[in-house]
Order: sequence, then C-alpha cells, then structure tokens
Amino acid sequence: MNNQEAEQDAIIRIRGIHKIFQVGDVEVRALRGVDLTITEGSYVAIMGPSGSGKSTMLNILGCLDRPTRGEYFLGGENVADMEDDILSQVRGKRLGFIFQSYNLIQQLTVIENIQVPLIYQDVDVNAPEHMQRATELAELVGLGDRLDHRPMQLSGGQQQRVAIARSLVNDPLMILADEPTGNLDSKTGLEVLDLIDKLNSEGKTIVLVTHDDYVAERAHRVVHMRDGIVARDVINRTPPTGKENATP
Repeated sequence: MNNQEAEQDAIIRIRGIHKIFQVGDVEVRALRGVDLTITEGSYVAIMGPSGSGKSTMLNILGCLDRPTRGEYFLGGENVADMEDDILSQVRGKRLGFIFQSYNLIQQLTVIENIQVPLIYQDVDVNAPEHMQRATELAELVGLGDRLDHRPMQLSGGQQQRVAIARSLVNDPLMILADEPTGNLDSKTGLEVLDLIDKLNSEGKTIVLVTHDDYVAERAHRVVHMRDGIVARDVINRTPPTGKENATP
C-alpha cells in the first residue's frame, strides 16, 4: 500500500505528538514527537517497558487525555484541540474501551453495564431497539443467561466479557484495550483473546496495550515504544483484509 492509500484508509493519523507532564519543578516528556497511522480493520499491539509512553499513548488515542502539541486525526477529524465537552461526545460515540480491571458498575446488572455508554449519550436505553442490541451483545459474549446478574455474581472472565460487550454497544470506530487479560488466569485469558480475535476478523479495529509477548503475537502489528518514541513498528502477519497497516 502506498502512502496516499494508507492516509485515505486511516482511522488514526498522529503527527508530531508530544506530551509533557509537569511534576513539581520538573518537566516529564512522556511522548517525544510520535507519528502513527492505523488503518481500518487493523489489530495493533502497543508494547514497551514501564515509562516508555505506551499508557500515555493509549490515553491520547482514547481521547482521555490531550497532547501538549501535535495533531491527532480520528476518523478524519482533528481531535487534538477540541473543547472538552465535544471531545467527550467523540469519545462516547466513536471509541470502545476494555480495561484490565473491567471498570464495571457494581450496582448495575449485566445488561445495564453494557448500556452505560448509551446512558452518557442521553439515549433512552429502555427503547426496544437499544434493549435488543444490549441483549444481542450479551449473547455474543456468552452471557445471554446472565442479564440480571451483577458483577460480584460473575467470574473475572465473565466480567471482562461484559466489558467487551459494553465496548461494542455504540458501534465504535475502534476498540482500545488496556491489558485486557492482565487479571485473568491463562485459560480465561485465552478465551477473551479469542473473542477479541473474532471481533477483529469481523472488521473491528483493535488497539491493545500489553506487556505479554504472547498477547502481542496475536496482533497483526506490534508498535514498540521506548523513551516516548516509536522504537520499532513490526508487521506480525497480514490482516484478514489484506491491507498493509505499517506506518507510512
């Protein structure tokens, strides 16, 4: 794929991203001019040692934080300089999140937790079409018989499945996963990874942060970060779409 085609197919285009944190009198340069392009249907793993900038990168990709300077185009729209309220709307409509600690609301049932992103968009979650979608997603992740259960009644693997269903309810452009198997045993972790693989094979774009080589090997592409820059950008295997996903 040439550079022009990669730009046209890009869900994410990051150019010259810097992130500086002020810690007392000290400036901490977490990102130092990162360039990154991610195309539709990609499965990208971001790796790096502690302090490499990978978590900061994920927060910026997820519009949870904003860069100190640089450009970030999400779906063709520059979100780097957006006002907070608009950025929040973009995050709610275009992105899905899967966290290591699940981040479920303990007082809510499975189906209510799945619907949380819709609640933040002032959607009537009791409308038949929204109830149907949440139910279908629960069934997709194997929890169709647990709709009225609360998180404490579920295993860790089941809670992560709820989180995956929740990440899909707004039909996002991209799913961002932060160590999604970090709190799971090996068998359950494999089941969750199989589910993420399935979502990607059906066309969903996945960006995943991990320290686990085995998890990264399942991705099509691995971005290795060190000292706030992209140190290596490696293609593992050709994605199902046949598109080349390396940064141009």
